[in-house]
Amino acid sequence: MKLLVTGAAGFIGYALARSLCERGDDVIGIDNLNDYYDVALKQARLAQLEAFENFHFVQLDMANAEALRGLFERHRIERVLNMAAQAGVRYSLENPAAYIDSNLVGFGNLLECCRHHAIEHLVYASSSSVYGANRSMPFSTADNVDHPISLYAATKKANELMAHSYSHLYQLPTTGLRFFTVYGPWGRPDMSPILFADAIMQGKPIKVFNQGRHRRDFTYIDDIVDGVLGCLERIASSNPDWSGLEPDPASSSAPWRIYNIGRGEPVELLRYIELLEQALGKTTSKELLPAQPGDVEDTYADIASLTADTGYSPGTAIEQGLQQFARWYLDYYAKK
Repeated sequence: MKLLVTGAAGFIGYALARSLCERGDDVIGIDNLNDYYDVALKQARLAQLEAFENFHFVQLDMANAEALRGLFERHRIERVLNMAAQAGVRYSLENPAAYIDSNLVGFGNLLECCRHHAIEHLVYASSSSVYGANRSMPFSTADNVDHPISLYAATKKANELMAHSYSHLYQLPTTGLRFFTVYGPWGRPDMSPILFADAIMQGKPIKVFNQGRHRRDFTYIDDIVDGVLGCLERIASSNPDWSGLEPDPASSSAPWRIYNIGRGEPVELLRYIELLEQALGKTTSKELLPAQPGDVEDTYADIASLTADTGYSPGTAIEQGLQQFARWYLDYYAKK
């Protein structure tokens, strides 16, 4: 197939683009290469992708509607994987405009292009952050998600609603994936694995919020890739049993679906740090701090529907995943 991967220089976008290239698809990758975090890491990921003859990169900001339309007009794209977004819960408290431009305007432009170019399937990144103030565990796609506690989460919920309107009005098949704390090699430096690893290797205290009582459903990047590609192949369809009298929040009479994609086994943050210290062969002190505004206290994915529909079966235990992350971290940052 000829596929568009947005956010191709990002953590998940890079991993997806690489897997697609390895299986023989033609991949167009776009990214605006913004400086939210180290651009050199994004360029290093792209260097890995550009070794594939079937990968083509275009630097492009999806908020630029004209440039995005031009890309779709030049290429016969069949399916789209949208991993582009302004990421980060805490940064959304400082720079909300970046989230409006990227996550709302950019996503709206992408929907328009998919509509006008008969895209077979749009698979896009949502987030476990949409569960917000919900305290029912595990998080289920049947749960209400009308109480986001950060603008980032609100934009991701908005993406799901925007996609539904296009699925309903124009029969555009769309699948939204609520990612749960993705980690692994080539991960983002603003996320806990690299922040913690930096502190451990430099002998600095690790800042642990919510007194270390957070639990996260850490999901290894290879499992995420398997789940996303499984969804890509299963084009979203209408639910013949859907009823407006008792509406299912994760399906529709339109070709629209929502899934959780996680490991389904939450880990307490202090245990996660202990395992990372073991993988790196060093320890450091912990600074226990209050919870941060916008942070969800716990995450725990109910993945039953994704497993039933695609066969998704995450196979990487946290111990194995952190060992693989630590090997990459020590190798990549030793070379810098």
